[in-house]
Amino acid sequence: MSNIKDQKYDLEERTAKLGEDIIDFAKNLTKNVINVPLISQIIRSGTSVGANYMEADAAESKKDFNHKIAICKKEAKETKHWLRMIVKANSDQQKEARILWKETQELVLIFSAIIRSSHNKK
Repeated sequence: MSNIKDQKYDLEERTAKLGEDIIDFAKNLTKNVINVPLISQIIRSGTSVGANYMEADAAESKKDFNHKIAICKKEAKETKHWLRMIVKANSDQQKEARILWKETQELVLIFSAIIRSSHNKK
């Protein structure tokens, strides 16, 4: 995660890196009856941020772009929720989860700003 500062404005790379970091984080969790569904959820939401950003970047219209960016924000917020649940079930993962949560929160704020900016240009 040390390269994030260098790529602060490259959202395609940044959202892809988030997905990769979520995958690495999930790989280190013990597979048990509580973690398995949490892992599944965080993998879906955490990797979806980048996938939806790619779709937004290739949007066919301003309305399509706005919709995809809103989905990016929604998926990032959902990822924060699953990180919280994982820490509840795995208190030893708090430090790594906090780093991921911070990056995810920064992306939520970026997507919120993009949405605000887009709406102000109407």
